[in-house]
Amino acid sequence: MNPRTIVPPLPAATPAAARRAGARRTRRRLTPARIGLYAFLLAAALFFLLPLYVMIVTSLKTMDEIRQGGIFALPHAATLEPWRLAWGGVCTGAACDGVRTGFWNSVAITVPSTVLPILLGAVNGYALSFWRPRGANLLFGILMAGAFVPVQVMIYPLVRVLALAGIFGSLPAIVLVHLVFGMPVMTLLFRNYYCGVPHELFQAARIDGGGFWRIFAQVMLPMSLPVVVVAAIMQVTGVWNDYILGLVFAGRDHMPMMVQLNNVINTTTGTRQYNVNMAATILTALVPLALYFFSGRWFVRGIAAGAVKG
Repeated sequence: MNPRTIVPPLPAATPAAARRAGARRTRRRLTPARIGLYAFLLAAALFFLLPLYVMIVTSLKTMDEIRQGGIFALPHAATLEPWRLAWGGVCTGAACDGVRTGFWNSVAITVPSTVLPILLGAVNGYALSFWRPRGANLLFGILMAGAFVPVQVMIYPLVRVLALAGIFGSLPAIVLVHLVFGMPVMTLLFRNYYCGVPHELFQAARIDGGGFWRIFAQVMLPMSLPVVVVAAIMQVTGVWNDYILGLVFAGRDHMPMMVQLNNVINTTTGTRQYNVNMAATILTALVPLALYFFSGRWFVRGIAAGAVKG
């Protein structure tokens, strides 16, 4: 019998050796490209977060402390009085009830201006992707051409049309305007998303006797949560941050928050209160910020699922 060579087992790595090996791997991974990427991300984060920091600390200072300078300094004695005035005390025109009225006006405008375009865009995208009616490509081309028409070009014709209809300066008027301008983008999102759905699924539903609305409600719509979130974020952000359409079409009784914020900041009467202006600006931006913060992962998932892919 030939003798066999017995190889002794390798000694187990000690914790110190493991740490040294991990440090060597970390040093190898810190390439110049990675260091440059980290530097760029840090600079970008500071670029976007520094103005927000200045706004927050300024809104917590008194006017006497603001006049002393030190724009980046923390407040010596933080106060919430500017926030109270911004919400319910500062003058936004003839009324001095803060941006509170504009907030609820924006809610009343944003909810139907988001739900209706998403529903109609989903129906349009579903029909253009699966049913393909006669002239579907022409209709889609017209919708896409409408997406590139500047808003300013359409203001005067819309004013005349809504005035003839007797609804100019009302809540239905501003909702209808947002519906018109949001329809092309919503249709594009849902059409591209549904184009990624296997056509065999639609054919199977047709064989089972499903009609247009039944397939849409029971098959397609439950699968559309990622793109619905993407569409909702885009539409809510666009409607909430809108200024010119709300100024022209909303009327005096339905002025959105952005219009009232402009009235607060650009007032020419009295002393300019920078702390109140900053607080009012943050209050106006809270809804889009909260929406992106809580729905960010759904937004990324919707984009990755093909929401903006052709």
